[in-house]
Amino acid sequence: MAVLEPSEWLDRELYSRQLPVLGAPAMQRIRKAKVLLSGLQGLGAEVAKNLVLMGVGSLTLHDPHPTCWSDLAAQVFLSERDLGKSRAEASQEHLAQLSEAVQVLVHPSDITEDLLLKFQVVVLTASKLEEQLMVGTLCHKHGICFLVADTRGLVGQLFCDFGEEFIVHDPTEAEPLTAAIQHITQGSPGILTLRREDKEHSFCDGDLVTFSGIKGMVELNGCSPRPICVQKDRSLEIGDTSTFSPYLHGGTVTEVKRPETVRHKPLDRALIQPRVVAPSAQEAHRAHCLHQAFRALHKFQNLHGRPLHPWDPVDAEIMVTLARDLGPLKGAEEEPLDEALLRTVALSSAGVLSPMASILGAVAAQEVLKAISRKFIPLDQWLYFDALDCLPEDEELFPNPEDCSLRDSRYDGQIAVFGAGFQETLSHQNFFLVGAGAIGCELLKGFALVGLGAGASGGVTVVDMDHIEYSNLSRQFLFRPWDIDKPKAEVAAAATRDLNPDLEVTTYVQVLDHTTEHIFGDNFFSHVDGVVAAVDSFEARHYVAGRCIHYLKPLLEAGTQGTKGSASVFVPHVTEVYKGPVSAEASENVPAPVCTVRRFPSTYEHVLQWARNEFEGLFQLSAETISCYQHRRFTSLADVDGPQILTSLQLVMGVLRVRPQTWRDCVMWALGHWHLCFHDDIIQLLSHLPPDKVHEDGTLFWSGPKRCPQPLEFDISQDMHLLYILAAANLYAQMHGLPGSSDQTVLRELVNLLLQTDPQHPAPVLAKCGPEQLKELQEALEVWSKGPPLKPLVFEKDEDSNFHMDFVRAAASLRSQNYGISEPVDHTQSMRIASQIIPAIATTTAAVAGLVGLELYKVVRRPQPVGAFRHTYLHLAENRLQRSVPSTPAIQKFHHLEWTRWDRLKVPAGQPERTLESLLDHLQEQHGLNVRMLLYGQAVLYSTQWSPESQAQYLPLRVTELVQRETDWVPEPGLRVLVLELSCKGEEDNTAFPPLHYELW
Repeated sequence: MAVLEPSEWLDRELYSRQLPVLGAPAMQRIRKAKVLLSGLQGLGAEVAKNLVLMGVGSLTLHDPHPTCWSDLAAQVFLSERDLGKSRAEASQEHLAQLSEAVQVLVHPSDITEDLLLKFQVVVLTASKLEEQLMVGTLCHKHGICFLVADTRGLVGQLFCDFGEEFIVHDPTEAEPLTAAIQHITQGSPGILTLRREDKEHSFCDGDLVTFSGIKGMVELNGCSPRPICVQKDRSLEIGDTSTFSPYLHGGTVTEVKRPETVRHKPLDRALIQPRVVAPSAQEAHRAHCLHQAFRALHKFQNLHGRPLHPWDPVDAEIMVTLARDLGPLKGAEEEPLDEALLRTVALSSAGVLSPMASILGAVAAQEVLKAISRKFIPLDQWLYFDALDCLPEDEELFPNPEDCSLRDSRYDGQIAVFGAGFQETLSHQNFFLVGAGAIGCELLKGFALVGLGAGASGGVTVVDMDHIEYSNLSRQFLFRPWDIDKPKAEVAAAATRDLNPDLEVTTYVQVLDHTTEHIFGDNFFSHVDGVVAAVDSFEARHYVAGRCIHYLKPLLEAGTQGTKGSASVFVPHVTEVYKGPVSAEASENVPAPVCTVRRFPSTYEHVLQWARNEFEGLFQLSAETISCYQHRRFTSLADVDGPQILTSLQLVMGVLRVRPQTWRDCVMWALGHWHLCFHDDIIQLLSHLPPDKVHEDGTLFWSGPKRCPQPLEFDISQDMHLLYILAAANLYAQMHGLPGSSDQTVLRELVNLLLQTDPQHPAPVLAKCGPEQLKELQEALEVWSKGPPLKPLVFEKDEDSNFHMDFVRAAASLRSQNYGISEPVDHTQSMRIASQIIPAIATTTAAVAGLVGLELYKVVRRPQPVGAFRHTYLHLAENRLQRSVPSTPAIQKFHHLEWTRWDRLKVPAGQPERTLESLLDHLQEQHGLNVRMLLYGQAVLYSTQWSPESQAQYLPLRVTELVQRETDWVPEPGLRVLVLELSCKGEEDNTAFPPLHYELW
């Protein structure tokens, strides 16, 4: 076996979240690539960080310019200690620490043609137009992919030139279409009819397809890609099949992705004939105006030898005149320039902002990866992004030049845009960050750079119960290899303090849910100005959102999946509340039906899901079940908690059989279970559903997606047979606290011996629930109780030596052989399903964190109208970035009352405390509500359906006394309100009254 060179080596565990997005072939190309990056200000540093995290082979930095104060507002690798040093040299060591696999170099001299020839991709950031034109011309001449990225205040620009004929091998992130075949005719053309469940397919004329699993017309299986034509009835013409064997049944048709060719113009031509990425004509016009703004900014600097002064109206008018004098763009709609837009860009252009650097740096890094890997369509050719909505809507509230003047502060770049007064406001904020994973790390970096909570009365609190894993290092850039197994929150907080020593970060290594509300309760939230959610489950997001609604705190929320990401903002009484996912993406990972997975799998994903279920059933749930009941005595059916418990115990006893004492016993069990799963179960299934079974309409039962299985015969010479026994026996041994073995030679000899002496078929599973079965069950449990407690095994994807993934891989492979399902050549995507890996890459993470940072500015500058805020969705693979204004809160009405989800009914504390009767009277007098039912959680505190005797008993009780009487409620220290729910007479079915906040003090 050939040994990989260092540039080819790929650490699959490190890149386990990235591989499902890019694939192994693309990652191998990335590992060999050489990139030149010129410009190490904030934007350049973000590009560099993402490329190193994502494993580019070699990155050469070029920036001899000395570090200045303004750099520190957005450059994560620089500090006050680096003032006056070369930006590239000061950044090199920090970047190299992000990945030992990436070579980070510095080029201290000028960029020459000979230098450029050494690289596949060249990126210029924050460079002069003259340099861009010179380098761009040479790169285009030599076929080197060339990018320009720049940010000026709240406006960003990205340009791509990948040459005259750039071939993209894999244009989209979407999986190839696949469908089950019902019938194929012999003819010219042959007509393929799909199964009823697949007739509403998405195949299009001209798509290329291939075939697999067909019985009869086998000439099509694995054929070269064939073009199709979609008929009116949604059947497919697939070309000449007249000479092929007659079709019998089964098979699938699968789309074959075809390469696409992209043609880019060089920079000098693209400047005057720009092609811009824009979703609408209105956005295209805005992009053309921003294009002219950047050209005018370059011209101003060339004429005056300096950039514009912050918020200087004279400089701004000069820039607007320069833009006007540039003349119309070729090929663009001849609409007049938006001079108000140009003026705002000019006034705010002197600053450098961390969120803008994060967003543009992430998109630029993704384009570099597209250039290297030839996966996903690159930009065509200009992208403009602006966040001018971060500025006040009223121009009278714009900063003044004096407030934005430089003052040798690490926040100079930000002060140049928003002013020193706003910087002071930022420093006094107290924010709560939930999650210190990939997005959480990026957000903490942003907090440090913008100075959020860096004043004496400010701070950031972060909560995360997880610990650092090896695979985190490719995305969560605050962590290093020596941090593995340490708490994420604590390590991230320490790294954030290194970025900005003025920022106070408080950490909690705990879960945030109902069990910790005594910590994160009224007192805690009374000191919080806003909440940022960086969690990876919708359940956690809903809980955090509920806390924000309860305490009336603004919520900033972000999430990613592969190259898709979103950032949202929810502000009390201004925007809608968080409602969770409503898009199709939210349900992508819904598992297949149990029956399909167990008996009728048709895809490799089905058998992988079955293998995962096998792992949990055999090595986790069985141990938990026996541990729970092994000391219980069952003498009659009344001793059993329920029939499902007895059934569960019987199944466990039938599968595990007897407690093993030696390694030999574990191997014997594994061999027996092999026969049960891949031979006996299949024979039993076919005895009920034979291969020739037909439906009432005469069609074969085993057809289309239902593949007729075949039992396997154990063969020790087959690698997957042996791997299954090795993994299953070791896992069984681990569960019982016995030593295992990795010696395959010894294992092979032992299996051969066992096959000669014992066929290894498991004992039959108990199936009845009579006294005799209970006695057998009790005797079996007594045997299990005589040894140490069983150890449930929780599936772990990140360790190579624990046999977890080996078992799943072998079980899935054998199951696929049972059902004639083709195994993929590249297992990356399928194994992601098996290990439940959510695909993630550093670029998307950085982009959504930057988008959250922009909304953070608006949340801090309260009050703001709803039109100032933005929800954003991005898809880097498809060059989509969509921003929309959030909806306003929905209003509900009942008689004279109006409210939204942000409202509540407040009942002030009374002295002495109110009784139930006085509370009901208060609601009637103050709000006109005739209460029908009052609840605390699930407990009913009052109902009009009660008898007069019950009402007389409860109405005189104090409310807290009543709650304690009906529940196990114990008030937490500092608890300020009880949250009650009510319904009223006359309400409609869809009425949801606001919660009743009953104040305790």
